[in-house]
Amino acid sequence: MSSIYVLSIIVIYFGILMVMAHYTSKGADTDAFFTGNRSSPWYIVAFGMIGTSLSGVTFISVPGAVGSGAFGYFQMVLGYLIGYAFIAFVLMPIYYRMNLVSIYGYLEQRLGLFSYKTGSFFFLLSRTIGASFRLYLAAEVLQIALFDAWNVPFALTVFITIALIWIYTFKGGIKTIVWTDSFQTIFLISSVIICVILIKNELGLDFNSLITTVSESKYSQLFFWDAKADSFFVKQFVAGIFIAIVMTGLDQDLMQKNLTCKNIKEAQWNMSTFCVILIIVNFLFLTLGALLYIYCEQRQIALPTRADQLFPMLALNHFGLVAGTFFLLGIIASSYASADSALASLTTAFCIDFLNFGSKTNEKEKSRTKFIVHISFSVLLLLVILLFKAVNDQSVVTAVFKVAGYTYGPLLGMFFFGLFTKYQVKDKLVPFICVCSPLFCYVLNLNSKTWFGGYSFGFELLLVNGAFTFLGLFFARKIK
Repeated sequence: MSSIYVLSIIVIYFGILMVMAHYTSKGADTDAFFTGNRSSPWYIVAFGMIGTSLSGVTFISVPGAVGSGAFGYFQMVLGYLIGYAFIAFVLMPIYYRMNLVSIYGYLEQRLGLFSYKTGSFFFLLSRTIGASFRLYLAAEVLQIALFDAWNVPFALTVFITIALIWIYTFKGGIKTIVWTDSFQTIFLISSVIICVILIKNELGLDFNSLITTVSESKYSQLFFWDAKADSFFVKQFVAGIFIAIVMTGLDQDLMQKNLTCKNIKEAQWNMSTFCVILIIVNFLFLTLGALLYIYCEQRQIALPTRADQLFPMLALNHFGLVAGTFFLLGIIASSYASADSALASLTTAFCIDFLNFGSKTNEKEKSRTKFIVHISFSVLLLLVILLFKAVNDQSVVTAVFKVAGYTYGPLLGMFFFGLFTKYQVKDKLVPFICVCSPLFCYVLNLNSKTWFGGYSFGFELLLVNGAFTFLGLFFARKIK
């Protein structure tokens, strides 16, 4: 694809987003920015959440991982079913009953002020690093596909990337994002479906032979039973349950969209529908991954050194203009759908949780404060991305991203302690407990093979992290 062609795609794509933002943000005030006036159609929220959940990292990594893990990832996806049921019928009724804007307000009412601030801080830290990492990948794709040809510095590419998000979210916030993310999800799903169809045609398969070819290949193994391996079914399934709970139900980013629904019944319909669509889309990604490897084997194409380079390599160099176009749209859609809601949720959490926004009544003052916070987080994302680039080591950047995941353990421990016990805690000790728990788990993960006879932690480390936080809170409980 020529640089002019790529630029045309990007201009048209973001032009549509700007038009949508213009109409959805009409008359928007700070309440619309944070809550969407609690009037979003549940089916639009459900569809748009797919784009938020499946970032650009997922878009290229899940198909690539099929080469070594087959369909093992789907074991975790099956666990999502139980996790999302817990969110829909346990967590969301609490959030709606308390009429929360920031979900961490639950921690204040249940455990205390320090617990509340700690929970929100961990979200801000994790989401800032996570959103920066995803935008870093998106900026690199744009740099290679477009801006390198014009000798545009990477810093300017990042600035343009974040500026585009800021422009279409700064006024309407979550009210706009609910609609723009649905639009972006269309391209994300379309890109996968179109690539599957194109590979099917390239291999001369009809629909029935496509199913047979994938199911009979070495890549279709779904269940794994080696208890010491990361891919062990029980580990993956249980991890899926809790990953769904913490990365959706305890995450302001995704729950903020759920809380824009008119009532709890519609929010539960939204969560149930989202769960079904997400499972189907993940299965499509895995099917695509199997087809990518089968295609390489039949055409004797050398595999790239890194598995997550497989989909980009084939889409941009082997499948033709249509596949390359939809791959580019898919990676942009998945990255921006994740990043725009992250920016809005970071602004919301900071305003509500640290600036006592609820006590302010002057709309002009609230709007000005929200504007400053929104642009400040945009600048922060820019600086973190440039820091990633300065490090210039993909393994280090990936490690930082993984470390950010450790922050969900304390959230899991705090919320579960609040939900399943009646104890009060010595609130001032909570920040110390929540810092020590992920640090201990990080050390545990580094030494697990030595200490536990070759045992390797997978996603279940999240449960260990949450358990240590829960245990710390138990010992810090107030004894009558």
